Amino acid sequence: MTVAAEAQEAAAAAAATVRARAGGRPVALGMVLGTGLGPLAEGIDDAVAVPYGDLAGFPAAGVSGHAGQLVVGRLQGLPVAMLQGREHYYEHGRADAMRAPIATLAALGATALLLTNSAGSLRAEVGPGRAMLITDHIAFAGANPLIGEAGDARFVDLSQAYDADLRARLATAAKAEGVPLAEGVYIWFSGPSFETPAEIRAARALGADAVGMSTVPEVIIARRLGLKVAALSMITNLAAGMGGTLSHEETKTVAAEGAKAMAALVRAFARGLAAGREA
Repeated sequence: MTVAAEAQEAAAAAAATVRARAGGRPVALGMVLGTGLGPLAEGIDDAVAVPYGDLAGFPAAGVSGHAGQLVVGRLQGLPVAMLQGREHYYEHGRADAMRAPIATLAALGATALLLTNSAGSLRAEVGPGRAMLITDHIAFAGANPLIGEAGDARFVDLSQAYDADLRARLATAAKAEGVPLAEGVYIWFSGPSFETPAEIRAARALGADAVGMSTVPEVIIARRLGLKVAALSMITNLAAGMGGTLSHEETKTVAAEGAKAMAALVRAFARGLAAGREA
């Protein structure tokens, strides 16, 4: 059995487990919550949480700040499924580690995926506590979650990786909630070590606006599965060489502080999607 087939089989089993516990409720939007942003799940009505350990193909939560559970319910009237935590490439060297979880979201009925992460800013005017809407990405880590997959479907078109309509809805939601929302290109480094000042200078020369250690593999997987994608970064620090030292503790602290504004933005986004479904 191929890696892709194994992931799909695991996703089908995981989705069946979720349906059995959550009453078969449908899902419209899938979400992946990054470091410090897990509390976004607290706003879900009729929530049912399933630990990753109970779901086939799901990773163990290996990073502090990631709860490691899938939460199904309704956010502002919109049926959602949130992944509280992700496996990163740097944990086991697997770019495709999140394939089964994302495929599970699709198996539950999701047609769109909202990704969130914590990131460092390459722009001094977009400092800690700000949210950034990702418009495109640079896969600087050099890995790809589709390596090893057979067939022509692996040649995924990423010219519109981040859906224009979803991005416009997020921008509208941010304006409605008074949340300042920057926009920019996210560059993916493998981690777990933070970048050097020289690497940040190179990233800036390449056109990047924020840097992080996740998200890009998930975007590629989601597009391979036919999901529309949008992504938000919570800026937790200025990147290396732009002032101060870097630590994961700082990342968790600032992400938690900015989670309130991010939560308001995501709720407004979900409310808009729910209204569109009803119309």
